Amino acid sequence: MNTSIVRSALFVPATRPERIAKAVASGADRVIVDLEDAVQENLKEQARDNLETFLRETPDARILVRVNAPEHPAHGADLELCRRHAGVIGILLPKAESAAQVATAAGTEKPVWPIIESARGLARLDEIANARAVERLSFGSLDLSLDLNLTTGSPGAEEMLGHARYAVLLATRIAGLAPALDGVFPSIQDTDGLLGAMQIARDMGFGGALCIHPTQVAIIHQALKPGLEELHWAQRIIEAARSGEGVFVLDGQMVDAPVIARAQSILARAT
Repeated sequence: MNTSIVRSALFVPATRPERIAKAVASGADRVIVDLEDAVQENLKEQARDNLETFLRETPDARILVRVNAPEHPAHGADLELCRRHAGVIGILLPKAESAAQVATAAGTEKPVWPIIESARGLARLDEIANARAVERLSFGSLDLSLDLNLTTGSPGAEEMLGHARYAVLLATRIAGLAPALDGVFPSIQDTDGLLGAMQIARDMGFGGALCIHPTQVAIIHQALKPGLEELHWAQRIIEAARSGEGVFVLDGQMVDAPVIARAQSILARAT
């Protein structure tokens, strides 16, 4: 399992290569150069050429790439580009619906982040999560809502998406993957809405989220930070655990290995 902390993964379209360096400088934990949804069909080849040029001219860059979906004609060429460049450190695989699709992406010898964003993907979630080279799962709420014919923003839609998120988180845990990423929050101007959505995702167990604009990065990071009271509790637990006792009592509450592990996780989120 890759335990690196990824709170934010920022998309930048490959049709705007001048924005890639700006995305890298945004403070996002990962940058995803997008060859899929953000690129018009008639610009797919140009987008790939742009990415090739950027990687060749910026050999120290470390990015992920969202390739086109497995059924798209450009899928193979996208993967071949990623395979050739050390600067590509992972593949975001959209519309992931089978272990075979993951295996094809894994042929690049890069870690794969499947995006679960269809009914078929949910139905085959276990085999996808356990496929070779899968590092973490990500959740595509917008495409899944479309595939399931949900009414966006309605209580019914949110309930259905909650069940889907639960499935992604459960599969993540069982497969021993790095913490999953929640889907994008589409309203760039609604900072309060993003903060609230991220606090819910945090409480559900997501490690972070995909995002579409640099201004969203700091809000996501802030939402994932523990509160002062929670941080103080974790610090006291870790300090008391230095006694070497496997089980002890603090403030009248028993503290054992799971509690210590939770405290360590809270402190890790504070960085």
